[in-house]
Amino acid sequence: MKGWLLLLFAIVLELTGTLSMKYSDGFARVLPSIMMFVCYAASFTMLNLAIKTIDVSVAYAIWSGVGTLLITAAGVFLFKETLTALKIASIMVIIFGVIGLNVASRV
Repeated sequence: MKGWLLLLFAIVLELTGTLSMKYSDGFARVLPSIMMFVCYAASFTMLNLAIKTIDVSVAYAIWSGVGTLLITAAGVFLFKETLTALKIASIMVIIFGVIGLNVASRV
């Protein structure tokens, strides 16, 4: 259970780091730039600790897949990015891949 909680923290930190990257405006803004590095370092640390108890393939797929889903939603809602049918279909492929890896690790 601890590994899954660490993975959740890793995902939240990765999302925060990616949002900070956008807000840094190509390193033009100092605080978001610093936040990006701090959040990514903390995210990788949490992911590293999570894979002590979760298969690395499953943990990484969930970390990157959920992160992709969340940053896509943030892009749509915060930055008014468009959400096309192809983007939705691609996200569904990622979600099904994460589910498949999780199921396969239990067999």
